[in-house]
Formats: sequence, structure tokens, C-alpha cells
Amino acid sequence: MKISQKDLGIKIGIDPSSASGRMNHYETGRHMPDLDTLKKLAKELDVPVNYFFCETEENATLACLIDKLDDETKRKLIQLLENKTEF
Repeated sequence: MKISQKDLGIKIGIDPSSASGRMNHYETGRHMPDLDTLKKLAKELDVPVNYFFCETEENATLACLIDKLDDETKRKLIQLLENKTEF
């Protein structure tokens, strides 16, 4: 995302003296951020919260694309997928 761990941490409200270390712990999986922190990260990175839980790059891409759709288009996509209509 072209932002340092420290800068990202500071932007979401982490004290500058510990921002880099905390963000590194989140990124490496040593610690899991709480939901409030995940929401702040998602907002700052312009991704949905569920992005952080995607296990594949394809799922992460889909999560981001779907999040940007309006509600009507989301309903149509759900119907399309539920009906397994040919694409």
C-alpha cells in the first residue's frame, strides 16, 4: 500500500513511539488487533474489514470489489450466484 508500518500505525491513532512495533506484531501474526483497530486499518487502507480474513488473493480481490458495489448491484450478484447462472 506504499505506507510504512509506523506511518500507518500513527494514522490509526497508535502512539508514534510504538506504532512501528505494534504494526509489525499485527503483520507477522504475533498479536491480533481488536475489532476497533481492524476497522481503523480497513478505513485507512480503503478495504473492507473482511479483507483481513481472506485466505487467497482472489478472495481478497473479490471482497474489495464487492464492497464497492451499491446495494442493488450486490443483490443482483447474490441472485446470479445463487442461481449459478452462466457468466
